Amino acid sequence: MNPVKKILNSFPLMILDGAFSTELERRGCDLNDPLWSAKILMENPKVIGAVHTDYFEAGADCVITASYQATYEGFMKRGLNEQQAGELIQLSISLAIAARDEFWSNSAIRTHRPKPMVAASVGPYGAYLADGSEYRGDYSLSEAELCTFHRKRLQTLIDAKPDILACETIPCLVEAKVLIELLKENPETYCWLSFSAKDGLHINSGEKIKECARWLNDHEQVAAIGINCTAPEHVASLITEIQKSTDKPIVVYPNSGEKYDPQVKMWNEKAEALPYGESARNWFEQGARLIGGCCRTTPQDIRAIATWARAL
Repeated sequence: MNPVKKILNSFPLMILDGAFSTELERRGCDLNDPLWSAKILMENPKVIGAVHTDYFEAGADCVITASYQATYEGFMKRGLNEQQAGELIQLSISLAIAARDEFWSNSAIRTHRPKPMVAASVGPYGAYLADGSEYRGDYSLSEAELCTFHRKRLQTLIDAKPDILACETIPCLVEAKVLIELLKENPETYCWLSFSAKDGLHINSGEKIKECARWLNDHEQVAAIGINCTAPEHVASLITEIQKSTDKPIVVYPNSGEKYDPQVKMWNEKAEALPYGESARNWFEQGARLIGGCCRTTPQDIRAIATWARAL
């Protein structure tokens, strides 16, 4: 059964986790590396489980795995062989499942919330390049080449049995199409697909979000459509545009509001905005049904969402 539908049939909102890399850095991890957070799968996997647990305790109904930048190509460039690379990709899933199962073993925390899910992060080709391409979508690859890049990693993630795939920060429709066509090779597997957007109407490639949603709407295995890794001020407009083209649940997990400069790999000060939990409630009232946070958001932001969501 569609795992998103299963939760939303019983609860009005599915709460996602927040930023992963932010919490790793807060624990002393150095992520200034082409592998980014996937580097920690090699160096200190225990801390990954601790971050997942923090988000469960904050109220997340779903955590997203440390596989965003975990690719065969990336790990093998680091000197690992193919088998070792595959084992690390699957480790990202097993760490999240173990954290979820340990958290859920405490019966005292099971009231007014669903059993949390594990979503396997499927980052875009641009994340592997580590040059900011996921903020542009200006790939020089054909659809066949994108398919070759994604197929093996996608299957490796699916074989580790996450509850759902999170195809996230996708900058262009062609890459979304490739991922959904590959997903058909595993017809029992569902995903949500979230784009990175540059304004209130367009994803980062310049294509209209409503046209992307229209294409995705016809595909049964797409459990939700939305945006992530995007400035919060664009979310309201993006929800409106997506609603024009789909009746699927809408997923939103934007950044905290700070601006990222991919050239220097630094975050700049964010503009004045509503508290994150208050913004999230506005997105819910507008129609979003899966809500969390992306870069620079924290467990405190997720707890702020859970504070009002559990009372619905």
